[in-house]
This record gives sequence, structure tokens and C-alpha cells, in this order.
Amino acid sequence: MQSIPVDTTRLGVLRCAIAPEAKLSNPETQEVKKDRDGNPVYTVAVTVRQDRRRISVIEIAVSGEPKGIQEGQIVKVTGLTAFAWAMGDRHGISFRAEAITPISGTATAHGKGGDA
Repeated sequence: MQSIPVDTTRLGVLRCAIAPEAKLSNPETQEVKKDRDGNPVYTVAVTVRQDRRRISVIEIAVSGEPKGIQEGQIVKVTGLTAFAWAMGDRHGISFRAEAITPISGTATAHGKGGDA
């Protein structure tokens, strides 16, 4: 799997669409996925909007639970990497980050959505 570093400064405003959720390695047993060091892996859905284009939502995996992130809040994503993958006739791009942190005072009044 090839990893591609992503320049987050070119992605425009990054806003939390879905707060951190534990990523499951086995949905039947509710077993939480672990990274190589044994830390739980969480996912955060983030909206991306560049130059007045349509909003895209990407799901970003991160080791350890990101703290203080609420839906609608603008976030900073550090060390974002994209991975192209293929399994049989299915393919896509996955995203992983070193950290996702809130930018203080950026949640909307309703705690959701907004101008992304």
C-alpha cells in the first residue's frame, strides 16, 4: 500500500462532521481495532471544502482518542497521509493522521454543520 502525504494547508477549512468513534476490527464482537503499539484506533469524519467547491467528507483514522472534538468544530489535522487500497474489485483511499486537535472556540452555535 502506497502512502501519500497530504498538505492540509491546501484543503481549506477542516470541520468535524462526526465526533471521534472507536474503529471496530470485529463488528460482531465489538472488538476495537488497535495500532501496532496496541493503542485503540479512532475515526473522525471531517468535512473538506476547497475554493468554494462542493464539500467532501473524509474519514480519518488516528491512534488514541482525540480529546475535545465536537461536531461542527474546526479542527487541525497533523501528519495526514492517504493510502490507496484495493481488495478484489473494491478500491478506495483511506486516510490516517498523527493527530486531530480542536481549534478553540470554533464550534457552531448549534454544534453542527455550517459553512465547512
